[in-house]
Amino acid sequence: MQKSKISKLSKGLQKLISFESGAGITASGTVSDYTKKSSSPVSAFAKRTLNHCNGGATLQAALWLKDHLKRGGKLVVTISGALSSFQVGVMLAELIRKDKVHLVSATAANHEESYYRYVAHSHYAYIPRYTELTPEQEAELRNAGLRRITDTFLPEDESVRIMEPHLLKCWQASQKSGKRYFPHEYFRRLFADARIKPDKGANPDDCWAYAAYQKNIPIVIPGFEDSTMGNIFASYTYGGKYRPDTNVVLDQNIMKTGLEYFTWLYDWYMETAKKSPIAFLQLGGGIAADFPICVVPSMKHDLGLHNKVRDWAGFIEIGSSPMSYGSYSGAGGKEKITWDKLSTTSYYQIIQSDATVVFPWIAAVLLEL
Repeated sequence: MQKSKISKLSKGLQKLISFESGAGITASGTVSDYTKKSSSPVSAFAKRTLNHCNGGATLQAALWLKDHLKRGGKLVVTISGALSSFQVGVMLAELIRKDKVHLVSATAANHEESYYRYVAHSHYAYIPRYTELTPEQEAELRNAGLRRITDTFLPEDESVRIMEPHLLKCWQASQKSGKRYFPHEYFRRLFADARIKPDKGANPDDCWAYAAYQKNIPIVIPGFEDSTMGNIFASYTYGGKYRPDTNVVLDQNIMKTGLEYFTWLYDWYMETAKKSPIAFLQLGGGIAADFPICVVPSMKHDLGLHNKVRDWAGFIEIGSSPMSYGSYSGAGGKEKITWDKLSTTSYYQIIQSDATVVFPWIAAVLLEL
C-alpha cells in the first residue's frame, strides 16, 4: 500500500524517499549483536542508532565524507566558536595524523587556544552550571583573573603570559631581518625551536596545531587581530599618544594579512583541485568558514576564471545558528548555490546541532573506530 502511494509521486520526489532508515542502514538485529560483529564497534553503533533527524544527517554526512576521502578527495575543516578550548583537538589532531584533513581554517582565537591547551592543560577549570551565574558572580570571577568561555576557564597567566615573551622574540627577530610571515608561521616557530613545552597534564597528541605542524598541512587564520595574541601584537605596533613610555614598538608589516591568506588560497585551491575534489566541513559559523569558501566564487567572478575552477565537491555544516534574518552562519547549502559557493551537484548537509556532540561521531566514522 505504502509503495503504491509513493509510486504515484513525481520521479524527483520518489528519489528522495527510502524504506531504509538513515543512510541505507537496515533495522535488523540488536545493538549489541551489531557491534559485536564489527571490527569498528563505534562506527557500527552509529550506523545502528543514528537513523533520524540530526542523528541521521550526521551519519549520512560522515559516510559521504568517508567515501569522498577513499576516492582520493581532500578535506578542508573550519573551526569557530571556542572549540579548541573545548578540546576539539582530541578528534581533529587524530584526523590530521591519519591524513583525513588537508587544510584547517580557524579563527585566530581557536588557533591560539590549541597552543594554550598544549602549555596549560592541567590549569583549566570548569563550571558546568554557568547559566546560573549572576552578574555579580561574573564580576567576582573577573576580579580573580578567571576568564570564562561558556563552561571553561582559560588560564591566562599559565598560557597567554607564558607564550607572549616567546612570540615577542619571534616578532622582534622578524623586524630585525626585514622578513614577513603569516600569524600561524610565528606560532609554529614555538614548536620548531622548542620554545614551549607541553603541560605535564597535557597529551601533546591532543593539540591539533601540533599535529598540523608535524604533518606540515596549511593553516589559514583570517582576522588575526580578533584574538588575544592579535590584540597583544596590535598593542606592540601602536605608537599613538596613549602608548605608555616603552621602547617595545613593532612594525605592523612584519605580519602578513588576511588578504595575503586569501590570495594564497587561490593557489592552494587550484593546485590541489587539479588532482582531487575538495570537500568542506564547517564546525560552527563565522569568518573561519565564510573566508575560505569564498575563494571559489572569487576565482570564478573576480579573477574571471569561471569554468576553469573546480566546484567544492561537498559542504557539511554543523552549527546551532538558525537560518534567519540573513545570518551567514545559518545560511543553508541552497543559498550558497546562489552565490556560486556551491554547485547544484555539490553534496551538502546542514546539521542543526552542537559541534561538540556531532563532530566526535563524524570523526569516529572517518577513523573507523
